[in-house]
Amino acid sequence: MTSAHVDTFAHDHLPPLELQPEFLFDGPDLQFPAQLNCATELLDRWVTQGQGDRLCVQGMAQGVRLRWTYRDLQAQANRIARVLVEDLGLVPGNRVLLRGANSPMLAACWFGVVKAGGIAVGSMPLLRARELTQIVTKAEISHALCDARLADELAQAQAGCPTLKRVLHFHTPSADGLEARMAAKPATFDNVDTSRDDTCLIAFTSGTTGQPKGTMHFHRDVMAACACWPRHVLRASPDDVFIGSPPLAFTFGLGGLLLFPLAIGASTVLVEKATPDALPAAIAAYRATVCVTAPTSYRAMAAQLAGHDASSLRKCVSAGEALPAATRRLWKDATGIEMIDGIGSTEMLHIFISHDEAHARPGATGTAVPGYVARVIDDAGRPLQPGQIGRLAVKGPTGCRYLADERQRQYVQDGWNLTGDAYLVDEDGYYVYQARTDDMIVSGGYNIGGPEVEAVLLLHPKVAECGVVGAPHAERGQIVKAYVVLRAGHAPGDELVRELQDFVKAQIAPYKYPRAIEFRDALPRTETGKLQRFVLRREARA
Repeated sequence: MTSAHVDTFAHDHLPPLELQPEFLFDGPDLQFPAQLNCATELLDRWVTQGQGDRLCVQGMAQGVRLRWTYRDLQAQANRIARVLVEDLGLVPGNRVLLRGANSPMLAACWFGVVKAGGIAVGSMPLLRARELTQIVTKAEISHALCDARLADELAQAQAGCPTLKRVLHFHTPSADGLEARMAAKPATFDNVDTSRDDTCLIAFTSGTTGQPKGTMHFHRDVMAACACWPRHVLRASPDDVFIGSPPLAFTFGLGGLLLFPLAIGASTVLVEKATPDALPAAIAAYRATVCVTAPTSYRAMAAQLAGHDASSLRKCVSAGEALPAATRRLWKDATGIEMIDGIGSTEMLHIFISHDEAHARPGATGTAVPGYVARVIDDAGRPLQPGQIGRLAVKGPTGCRYLADERQRQYVQDGWNLTGDAYLVDEDGYYVYQARTDDMIVSGGYNIGGPEVEAVLLLHPKVAECGVVGAPHAERGQIVKAYVVLRAGHAPGDELVRELQDFVKAQIAPYKYPRAIEFRDALPRTETGKLQRFVLRREARA
């Protein structure tokens, strides 16, 4: 097994082996050759096998509807790989930031990076310069492919990021843009012969502190994820048309909308703005058969379906946050479809506990996906009896490898991945979600760290102290709620609420802003001055 990485940054910053989880590779589906490039397996092999004319990816580009076959996507990705290597000097192991809304071009960029032996680092389109700077600095990113419409925030970040030398824009007619450079390249490229244990993607998750954590996944991890949940639970067919809302920068979206459809030779629809208002029309227009989105979106879409033909749908996948029984029932009443629920994490790459349509139970997430094992443990790591609430622990062919981060010790203990979720197992072996065990707020499918929002609010000149927690919400699961103590001389009021909300939106991704703000004279603290967020959470629930 020979690493192809000339730039060894990723390998050099893996957690020590004793802090990595135990990996399980039981079964023939999880045996991978020593040399493996997942772009070869997911994309090129269909062309090699004579199926290059199968429909692969659809979407819009500057007002034009695209319908790319597997051969088309391969050609675009090959040209991008050539631009990266021949024009931008990429060497295997370099990190490449990908910045753009879901689109066929973004998918081509992902495959271009991986073909060239680079490491793809997705970024949510809504991220601001401050957040991009953290990601670029942490991963020592050298290259970026960025949608021209999102150039400003990255340009601001680049000024403070000495490692980021080469930025190229796409979705632009510029003579120096990515498309113009691609046009000068042949549609062929010899994929770099990477090792199965070479990192091919770093996915960032905000964590509860606001300091982003980079989760490192190998080529074999990508293929293992494709061999587990989609094969054993989703069981889609090559004729399926996938569609959904999660960004490709989010591993839920990368798997559900790109890796999994291509693994079986199916096709996918990448919609830039897949809001609950827009998704029903897109389902009808593209005759989509598999929908992938968060419970919040399904709840909102249920009321929108009446005016659209969603009869093509046959499978609906829910993940990203807990699925309320009421939302499951609402969707089934609207469509007749029983949702497939699941829990995954950025650290684990994708879904590891789930159920298929035939075994769905309202309120329960499901059972361990074939390839994975799970259990509920107490604080000492001992397995708990059915009905007892404890910490969820998981093992499988994928697992947590944080990029140079002390928090690895918290997530991985005794070989198990501890997801930060509180669960119980019922008498039939079904895992039933209870709550988060940390300060993470899960709102509308987004993970939001309360301390990160606090840090921004504290930059406002009128704010003396603040505490941010998740408050229960019927539609979004939770909303971000801020408890704010003002500086002397400032009075609370609706106008100030809006001012603080707008301030947060301007500093970090807008979905993180506090939808509720309550002004206080003081915040609950310990004798040593630590903020007692658990007190605020209790009050928010009440």
